[in-house]
Amino acid sequence: MKETREQVPRWISGIEPPKELLAANGAQILDIECRQQPERLRELIDAYRDDAAIRNEMKALRSLAAGKGPVLFIGMGASFCSSISGSILLQTHGKPSFSVDAGEWLHYGLPTWHDAAASVLLTTSGESAELVELFKKKDKPLGLICNNAASTCWSLADHRLPILAGPEYGNATKTYTNATAASIILASEMLNLPWESDALQAWEVFSGSLDRIFAMRGDLEGFCRGAANTEVIGRGAAYGGAIMGALTIREMTGHRAAAHTGAGFRHGPNLDVDGTHVAIIFALGRVAALGVKLAQECNRRGGKVVLVSSEDHPQTDALFPVAIDAVPEPWEGITSILAVQALTLGMVDRNGCRLPPRFQYGVMEQ
Repeated sequence: MKETREQVPRWISGIEPPKELLAANGAQILDIECRQQPERLRELIDAYRDDAAIRNEMKALRSLAAGKGPVLFIGMGASFCSSISGSILLQTHGKPSFSVDAGEWLHYGLPTWHDAAASVLLTTSGESAELVELFKKKDKPLGLICNNAASTCWSLADHRLPILAGPEYGNATKTYTNATAASIILASEMLNLPWESDALQAWEVFSGSLDRIFAMRGDLEGFCRGAANTEVIGRGAAYGGAIMGALTIREMTGHRAAAHTGAGFRHGPNLDVDGTHVAIIFALGRVAALGVKLAQECNRRGGKVVLVSSEDHPQTDALFPVAIDAVPEPWEGITSILAVQALTLGMVDRNGCRLPPRFQYGVMEQ
């Protein structure tokens, strides 16, 4: 008689979900996990301030970053988006730093890897095939920002920083916000900059704005309904929010959305803006005025604009303003995402959710 082996479930983050979550649909999971973001973000800020093991890992990575060469943040998808705020902070303080796609780096960048002072790999699952392969090819200590302490990448990394978002079953929401915060805090530590006050201010703005902006979900969906093209535009840290925002819309709704830097959109896709087009523009940070200028140009061409800004702007048939308080740079990488999450919630409320919840890890391959 043949024995049959029952396959052990590969639960997300190694944790079996409660029964009520297993019965939830994609739209319900998205709403739940979006609303968990403020609590999880505050837990990460407190841990990175107080946990001795985490602080020792950041100290070790600061020593590596002090060497000659750039600091690389390497990830894919939402993890790549999360890294942009960290590399932007280092750049603006004079330390060369770049966010690079893990798949591209694996196949094209390895011959130059030895020139980097430090490399920090980001992966929510810790099982992404490209990231695992990069760890196997390392010839110097590597850092990791990860949400799964039971993962392959966690076991291979030299210096480990947790995302502390808890299991996530929809698209990246709380893992994006927490990994972005971890990248900013790590970059601040590498620069010997104080960060706690800025982090707490960003958390207060984020947590205090979420319910108000999410209450706009139906109005945002109605404003954007029928668009043939939706493009999300940001500069600096908010560019990470723009890429994440476009991914959120596409993954959860199936509607085609794309992300651009402000300059990249201004000198290219801006030329075909017309009445079928919606631009979601993050007019935040030191170049906020350029975002407002771009919004005005899109309106002149006949396009609609959702304008996310810390200033008040009058609403019109072609302009939907979403006000959010300013935060210290580069924390707009986190606050920028709220408006797109609200829009996505409005879209799945009306049309259903394209992405079903994922409670177990699938096969990870390139």
